[in-house]
Amino acid sequence: MLSNETLIKAIDDQSKSVKTKSLDISFNELLDMYNNQELIINPDYQRMFRWPDEKQSMFIESLILEMPLPPIFVIEEQEGIYELIDGLQRISTYLHFRYKDIDEKIRKDFGTDRINSELVLTDCDIVKELNDYTFDDLPRAIQLKLKRNFIRMEVLRKETDTNIRYHMFKRLNTGGELLSNQEVRNCTIRLLGNKFNNFIIECSEYEYFKKAIANVRNEYMITKKDQELVLRYFALKNNLENYKKDLDFFLTDYMEKVTTGQFPFHYEKERIIFEKVFKCLVEINGKNAFSSAIDLEENKFKTGIIMYFYDSFTCGIAQCEDIIESKSPKNMKKALNGLRKNKEFLKTRTGGKRNTEERIALVEDAIRNC
Repeated sequence: MLSNETLIKAIDDQSKSVKTKSLDISFNELLDMYNNQELIINPDYQRMFRWPDEKQSMFIESLILEMPLPPIFVIEEQEGIYELIDGLQRISTYLHFRYKDIDEKIRKDFGTDRINSELVLTDCDIVKELNDYTFDDLPRAIQLKLKRNFIRMEVLRKETDTNIRYHMFKRLNTGGELLSNQEVRNCTIRLLGNKFNNFIIECSEYEYFKKAIANVRNEYMITKKDQELVLRYFALKNNLENYKKDLDFFLTDYMEKVTTGQFPFHYEKERIIFEKVFKCLVEINGKNAFSSAIDLEENKFKTGIIMYFYDSFTCGIAQCEDIIESKSPKNMKKALNGLRKNKEFLKTRTGGKRNTEERIALVEDAIRNC
């Protein structure tokens, strides 16, 4: 354990690297900043605007009633240019309500498939008379009240250390508006670097990967679960020795360490193996590569992905990447389907490092000897 003096110095050193300031900003100023591209909402982040119209309406109602608001957080990219890191739902709701006042040149960046017009208030439960109103419908006095209502903006200054910025972003955005863990990773990791994250996204678009998870791909794409499956494969394949009980922490930690160069990652080699593995799996069982079997003889499967199949089949075949192209898909299918009902394999189906290692080893042995 460190001495008190050493601990205090370590805390002081990190505290000095955090540079902040606070501003009180009116909502009309926020709209102006967005139109002037002085308030940046990253496109990947903007896609996470999830509040339904009812919840958005209740927020606008709260603004009209001048209820207290928690602060928003931004990062100062350069003098006077800020990137939103916490407060997406609230700021996007106000922009949605003022949709007609968003500059036409950037309106397409704000809009999504479900946002192409101004918000119409619905389900306001305190002032029910507000329902069916748009911003333009409101009396001028109420419009001015909305415009002049302000919110505290906490600014992380550009002088702040990059690692501190990253960890602040990650902590603020963990446990937000029902974001998946992978959505949070995608948003936060870019503060450390984009290369590995972009690589994962590219792999998730690989033809045979999409075919292997075709049963659930549309559902998984909504929350980036397909990208998390790619990350999961690389993390288990290359870093299984560091896998503990908390899978989410394990995946995030691996992504951070590859991004910052603490873990080596050979991109072209990994791409080749990844493509071999998923092409092989599709040739064996198509879209049922990781599904639970109803009747193997009749080739009938349930819809879905069994994660212990995914982990062991992908990583086990990756261990055999040097020989899989010489193996018969028919023989490999027989070997993998045999494992689906193998007692030794099934007794290791719960999570954890040891069971995962054992399952991967059984898959590798089955493929090499088929």
